[in-house]
Amino acid sequence: MKLASNIAGGLLGLLFIVFSLVYFFKLMAMPPPPPGSAAEHFFMAVGPTGYMNFIKSCELLGGILCAIPLTRNFGLLLLGPVIVNILAFHIFLTQGAGLFDPMLILICLLAAFLLWSDRKKFAGLLNCTCGHGSHKHS
Repeated sequence: MKLASNIAGGLLGLLFIVFSLVYFFKLMAMPPPPPGSAAEHFFMAVGPTGYMNFIKSCELLGGILCAIPLTRNFGLLLLGPVIVNILAFHIFLTQGAGLFDPMLILICLLAAFLLWSDRKKFAGLLNCTCGHGSHKHS
């Protein structure tokens, strides 16, 4: 299981590192969204703000951390919201177009596998013991 986790973490990290470097070094032109679409309005709104630079920086840092076994879980914590937003973009702004892209499916499967394989370490995030037992009810 450890070997499979290392391969999955390395692959997921590599994907996000490559995608962020492609963006920063403008190695490929991004295809424009359809004119007048919600996706076009989204990119017109966030494009000039530097928002995508922030997102791609999170992808780069998360990818690097995810590729390193010792820091993988912190990398997943950075990449999790990015992956959720990618899914939300395809669900809400493109009405499902691109949702079944093989690369997106691979990213989701790799992330889900890594979360599942280290679920015991993430379980503490779901256990809320804040204030339990500290107050007596009269």
